[in-house]
Amino acid sequence: MNNDAAKRPRVGLFVTCLVDLIRPAVGFAAVKLLEDAGCTVEVPSQTCCGQPAFNSGHRATTRQIAEQMIAAFEPYDYVVAPSGSCAGMIKTHYPELFEGDAAWAPRVEELCAKTYELISFLVDVMKVGKVDAAFDGTVTYHDSCSGLRELGIKAQPRTLLAGVKGLELKEMHDADVCCGFGGTFCVKYPDISNTIVTKKAEHIAATGADTLLAGDLGCLMNMAGKLQRLGKPVRARHVAEVLAGVTAPAIGER
Repeated sequence: MNNDAAKRPRVGLFVTCLVDLIRPAVGFAAVKLLEDAGCTVEVPSQTCCGQPAFNSGHRATTRQIAEQMIAAFEPYDYVVAPSGSCAGMIKTHYPELFEGDAAWAPRVEELCAKTYELISFLVDVMKVGKVDAAFDGTVTYHDSCSGLRELGIKAQPRTLLAGVKGLELKEMHDADVCCGFGGTFCVKYPDISNTIVTKKAEHIAATGADTLLAGDLGCLMNMAGKLQRLGKPVRARHVAEVLAGVTAPAIGER
């Protein structure tokens, strides 16, 4: 191994369940962005982060899932996920699961310290200020709850979007208000969820932007579905796809 390769941070990409099953293009975009930033990227064998089980109150099941995740990602310098929700689950809630466990708590602490959401990692750790990308259109950005409130992600995506050639950002009203997805929340409380996402869709459409961006696929699927049902001509994409220049049909399109 040459010296340059040895200095490259070794990143374990936590792909996330939704990206793996529904939107692999986001995973490929993440790899491109990380490699362009100077990282060596690997994708270890992995399962869920455990958030659905955790939100449903199944702590024992969540812990079993978390133990697998911790073991899989311990060898890496950093753990990066293209999802504020999954990264937030690891950094914020894993310590709760292993509190007081002398064997596991130190391992969890080490994992949490090196776990980041993708865009935050690029800007805050790798000090990426601009990407080589172009996008011909207007976009609006939704600040997903977990990324914003658990990880402080707000300025980072806007910093990188500002340097994308041809892209114009139009901020929506209440960009930082929940879209109504909330993982299992939208299943348990569908009427409340629908009311929230309807209002969010109206705010998105009011910007006049042709594309909706966000950093969490679950939120994007929820908003894209509502926009389509309301007949609003707004396409939805993960922010990583635009920043990496990955071409794929918009979310919900074929």
